[in-house]
Amino acid sequence: MAQKIVVIFSGGMDSFTVLNKTIQKGYEVYALSFNYGQRHVKELECAKEICAKLNVAHKIVDISAINQIIGGSALTDNIEVPEGHYESESMKQTIVPNRNMILLSMAVGYAVSIEAEKVYYGAHSGDHAIYPDCRPEFVDKMNAVCQIANYEAVEIVTPYLYKSKIAILTDGLAMGLDYSDTWTCYNGREKACGKCGACQERLEAFELNGTVDPLVYE
Repeated sequence: MAQKIVVIFSGGMDSFTVLNKTIQKGYEVYALSFNYGQRHVKELECAKEICAKLNVAHKIVDISAINQIIGGSALTDNIEVPEGHYESESMKQTIVPNRNMILLSMAVGYAVSIEAEKVYYGAHSGDHAIYPDCRPEFVDKMNAVCQIANYEAVEIVTPYLYKSKIAILTDGLAMGLDYSDTWTCYNGREKACGKCGACQERLEAFELNGTVDPLVYE
């Protein structure tokens, strides 16, 4: 039987690549998405559509109540989303306190309940400058904790931890992936803004891969 794994799937291009990578490896994949009170649910809608197309088991979990105690981020509060490059200092406004520790903890609990041995998420090197919970030292410590937090050890796997978004897209294009159903923009309007850090990093990845982003931009 195929080994069961859980993939934290936001609906964005990084986790989309991870999801497809695990499918191609032959795992029995369970995708897990979270509504943590983000400004929009467009990426969750994309995640749902993608999993339906791929015939992947998918759950969207509503944990938006955590906004009662966690705030101060441009992704969850009424704070203007910063524009500019992804690694600029202003992007710290998009940090959601303790987000990945919370999401990974829940994903590990899900993994234990379905007897899955691994949890995948799409942290990459471009996140390191701004997001502490995407850095190697965080992943190492979280992985160590998840070996002992339950009777069943669960491994945290980050296949792109030392790779850039450019390299992630290179890998995805080599797999023949279509990114038209993914969503990256921090704004949830009908079209991607093209100005926020997430959009700029995505556009840069497509440009440096010598191809055109299939998303429509404002």
